[in-house]
Amino acid sequence: MTTKTKILLAEDDKNLGSVLKAYLEAKGFNTVLCIDGKEALEAFKRNNFDFCILDIMMPVMDGFTLAREIRKMDKKIPFLFLTAKSMQEDKIHGFELGADDYLTKPFSMEELLLRIKAIRRRIEQGKPKTPENHIFNFGKYTFDYHKQMLGIGNKKQKLTSKEADLLKLLCQNVNEVLDRSVALNKIWFDDSYFNARSMDVYITKLRKYLKDDPDVELINVHGVGFKLVVD
Repeated sequence: MTTKTKILLAEDDKNLGSVLKAYLEAKGFNTVLCIDGKEALEAFKRNNFDFCILDIMMPVMDGFTLAREIRKMDKKIPFLFLTAKSMQEDKIHGFELGADDYLTKPFSMEELLLRIKAIRRRIEQGKPKTPENHIFNFGKYTFDYHKQMLGIGNKKQKLTSKEADLLKLLCQNVNEVLDRSVALNKIWFDDSYFNARSMDVYITKLRKYLKDDPDVELINVHGVGFKLVVD
């Protein structure tokens, strides 16, 4: 972490927001605090952020809507949700929007910091330090891991960071079973039930992206993991 890391913090509770901003800045982050979704969206348009922390329940524009708008402008920027809710459906919905993590209030400042570091570390580890294959051709598809782009013919699909990480593992193990726990530990750094549910969401999304070639199939191997089958 460096002082160059710029965080967008969207939190409508002014007291909590001020405390979080002060804590993050004390830890070396340049933090911009916004008290509603619309203000946060305008700030995002004006600045170059490295990370977003978004409260779900905000006036004017909620966190889910804000995340959707951010994703239209930047497919790669990592973000996590803050919420007072503990509904499983809300968490799954957050991951469907491309969230990297999720914290339910109340939480400790230390836990927030550790999660930010874990997300940033995963992104850095995802960048190849030595030359390696980052273009994968399977069936009629071409997948560029660095650009996070999946293409077939003239059709292009931009992937989120986690979608790209997961597809890369599947491509590296094409026609072989990718163990569920291996994928969880490499991408989520934890094979908990909650993260497993999150991965299932991404598998479903990848399966939709791969439906245009009948010779390519992403299947579940019950009780073990997944397999990218290419005829």
